[in-house]
Amino acid sequence: MNQELEEPINHDELINEIEESEDVEDLFEWQSIKVDPGQEPLRVDKFLMDKIKDITRSKIQAGIENGFVLIQDKTVKSNHKIKPGDLIKIRIRKQKNEGQILAEDIPLDIRYEDDQLIVLCKPAGLVVHPGVGNYQGTLVNALAFHIKNLPLVEGKNDYPGIVHRIDKDTTGLMVVAKTDLSIHKLSKQFFDHTIQRTYKALVWGDLKENEGRIEGHIGRHARYPKMFDVYSDGDYGKHAVTHYKVIERFGYVTLIECKLETGRTHQIRVHMKHLGHPLFNDKLYGGDKIVKGTIFTKYKEFVDNCFKILPHQALHAYSLGFIHPESQKEIYLEAEMPDYFTQVLDKWRTYTKGRLLKGQSELE
Repeated sequence: MNQELEEPINHDELINEIEESEDVEDLFEWQSIKVDPGQEPLRVDKFLMDKIKDITRSKIQAGIENGFVLIQDKTVKSNHKIKPGDLIKIRIRKQKNEGQILAEDIPLDIRYEDDQLIVLCKPAGLVVHPGVGNYQGTLVNALAFHIKNLPLVEGKNDYPGIVHRIDKDTTGLMVVAKTDLSIHKLSKQFFDHTIQRTYKALVWGDLKENEGRIEGHIGRHARYPKMFDVYSDGDYGKHAVTHYKVIERFGYVTLIECKLETGRTHQIRVHMKHLGHPLFNDKLYGGDKIVKGTIFTKYKEFVDNCFKILPHQALHAYSLGFIHPESQKEIYLEAEMPDYFTQVLDKWRTYTKGRLLKGQSELE
């Protein structure tokens, strides 16, 4: 007897706790089907047509092609014949919220758009998708207004076109899929870690090295559910690698560029905290207080003023590169930092020069 896939578990509370996630794997989950002992040999795409509600054969074939269907933990082709006892695993998108997405006329800073996808620069404060108690005013609501036919799951409130995310208060570039083809092709690039992403971040302290590599599993913090932490390889969490390079030094803080080899939740924020250099004004990871510097009142006033100008973690998704899902051409875009971010950098430049002019060749 054919059995439909079980409904995905409800992850609303979890998503609400962490606000947003860069980890594309958090948007998907594996579900399994055990082939009955009496099942006759049948093409896997035809078999899955009877098992999954509200899906076309072309979508199933695209999923198989992009490695979203495994048999005995191996990728197959659409014409592969299933056998009795086979274990089929399917990577499907999680459905998060109930009810229909409300289309809202929220301005979007679009940097590139064609029939397949859209690249936009997300401002700080804009949540990517609806969550518990936060069903309006999100990027998904804006996309529902701007793009009338984003791919959706029939009867479900999926997250249309979202193939990756960035934190609520992180600014910068995001790509959104406008077709099923783009969802499959872009998602695969994120899974394979072939997407090129660079971030610019202002961190506390003067890094010893001009460049470096941070590697360490990232998992939910043992005591604080909204936070993540770095764990020894194999113990807990997901493998994560961040590459960083110093752009400019200000003594007490440093402007760096980060390249993501993986894309885990809060990855740069967690890795830099682990390195002893939390992001400037990162409230969640301890960067919203003076980590390096003097004890003088004027310095505290200076830092507090910078916090007011840049009222969230100093992190900006600066560049994004990927292979276009249809043309197969490389797309590469850059987005300048917000004006208030550069204003804070200018203040640090002025502060640093002022101290050097007073005869201090090195900042304490």
